[in-house]
Amino acid sequence: MVSEILNKIVDKLHHIDYVTWGLILGSALVSALIVYLRKVEDKSVRDFFSFMFPEEIIMHPSARADVMFWITKRLMMPFLLIPAGITFVTAMGYATNRAISWAFGIEGPLLDGPAGPMTLVIFTATMLLAYDISYYLYHVAQHRYPFLWELHKVHHSAEVMVGITKDRVHPLDDFMNRIWDGVIPGICFGIWSVIALNPVEVVVFGLNVYVLRNILMMDFVRHTHLPISFGPLDKIVLSPHWHQIHHSIDPRHYDKNFGLLFSFWDRLFGTSFVPTAGEELKFGLVDRDVRDYQSLTGLYILPLRKMWRHVASRFQRNRATLGTQTRDVSSS
Repeated sequence: MVSEILNKIVDKLHHIDYVTWGLILGSALVSALIVYLRKVEDKSVRDFFSFMFPEEIIMHPSARADVMFWITKRLMMPFLLIPAGITFVTAMGYATNRAISWAFGIEGPLLDGPAGPMTLVIFTATMLLAYDISYYLYHVAQHRYPFLWELHKVHHSAEVMVGITKDRVHPLDDFMNRIWDGVIPGICFGIWSVIALNPVEVVVFGLNVYVLRNILMMDFVRHTHLPISFGPLDKIVLSPHWHQIHHSIDPRHYDKNFGLLFSFWDRLFGTSFVPTAGEELKFGLVDRDVRDYQSLTGLYILPLRKMWRHVASRFQRNRATLGTQTRDVSSS
């Protein structure tokens, strides 16, 4: 039993997608080089690496918490048995397919034969949009509802960002996000399964479109100190600099730039904020107990305690309201 657990741990630590990580780290290196060449006048190789890995960031307690959280979470996830997001998408897709087929008396896909190239391109585009609007709506809810915010605060508690800060997400938050991600993308997939036989996302240069999405949105870089902007493309794709605004503790930046890949959702719903070039940003929380989130106990246990307080408080209020209504009915 012990040996099996140890084997799982070793396998989890060694099972790394080196191609994807190579692209991620490569994009970070190029981004650092671009920012360095723009900002620094007296340049040297040694100075570049000091710029890319600033000691005040790398040695910060928040950075150490990120590393410990990343390692422990990577070790824990196989044992938490959190289903993959595709599980919820498939389940909702099947339910949607059955409901539409039953309601309209449809038997089999509407299109004959395998889906053609144009169908697959349209399918891929609609699924990307479905995932993106799904993320945006859930992200807004995480900031609006205290119950969800207590979990999401784990991510926002980072006072410096070091790339792997992107994975500073509580496991329960991961689980709830995956459930929600099954709704809109699942319905979209279910509709498509009525239209075409076994639609699959387009693969570009051997890479799944979702891997390309993660590379394009530069999720690793957006969780660093590198303010990379995409220029005119910022109106379509959310650049790292725009996302860094979302982590800022400046009150002007609260509840802004919620998007994942596309920035037009924020413009559409009035949550967009255009950053100023050269603006210095401070990250983290303004809560009095912000330092409590720089330990594993604070990152794993504290959010659950705070969530329970919200649940207990709501239950007590509902019970008090019910008691008042009962007394009013009795007295009348």
